[in-house]
Amino acid sequence: MGGDLDERDERDGGGGRPAGSGGKGERMIGIPRAVVERIVDVALAEDLGAGDVTGNLTVDAGRRARAAAVAKSELVVAGLEVFRAAFERLDGGIGVRLVAADSERASPGAVLAVVDGTARAVLAAERTALNFLQRLCGIATLTRRFVDAVPRGLATRILDTRKTTPGLRALERYAVRCGGGLNHRSDLGGGILIKDNHIAACGSVGEAVGRALRGAGPTQRVEVEVTTLEQLDQALAAGAQAVLLDNMTPERVAEAVRRAAGRVVIEVSGGVRLEDVPALARAGADFISAGALTHSAPAADISLEFET
Repeated sequence: MGGDLDERDERDGGGGRPAGSGGKGERMIGIPRAVVERIVDVALAEDLGAGDVTGNLTVDAGRRARAAAVAKSELVVAGLEVFRAAFERLDGGIGVRLVAADSERASPGAVLAVVDGTARAVLAAERTALNFLQRLCGIATLTRRFVDAVPRGLATRILDTRKTTPGLRALERYAVRCGGGLNHRSDLGGGILIKDNHIAACGSVGEAVGRALRGAGPTQRVEVEVTTLEQLDQALAAGAQAVLLDNMTPERVAEAVRRAAGRVVIEVSGGVRLEDVPALARAGADFISAGALTHSAPAADISLEFET
């Protein structure tokens, strides 16, 4: 097998437990706090443009409330600091105590966090906070299922893709890391990946790889997507350093690995389903990338339960 797909993996926190701050620091969960706050502010404004009419009409202004975020299904935790930020950005007087930790597994009935503040404020931020937590826990949970599907003893790693929700990529990539996956390039400037349309516009695999190699920086790896074994041979001959095998069966992946003979990093992608992971890993893939981790992860079942 080849080496690391992208040196950015380790810088982005892939493979390890994501770091978190105490909620008031300069950085949160490995993401600049300002980025998290900007995302949260947009979400709060979307839900509270006209205020919480129901809460203001039915709940006394001074009434205080205490509520717990409770897991309703098996899940992997991700996004607790974002959950906390949603309440704090709305009302600095709300206190949020995190009971669980990101990257942990939680069972039904487990309390993830406890919220304490005025009832009106807690109600106003509830949906925004839960939307973030359910979305990110859902991604982390699905990612963990993909990671766990790699047969024991194999070094194949699970990668995400750029198929993320616009504006939420930083959070969704963090959730992938919470689930044990690695991050692929974060944006178009984060790595050289020659796709089918680049090849179509350039003319051939060999020409595209050659141009990329001539212009690449000293630490940039040139990866090219191939759909046939013939294209793989062209990529190898041109000096590609990594290849992405697109929509290939495990049998073709195994043949590609044999032909590559350790000269390049092998990534497998293209409609990868959870049930495909074991066979693709056994075929010799260094990495399996799946857009489903972010574009198709179901939201985790979590509720905010008020004490009565």
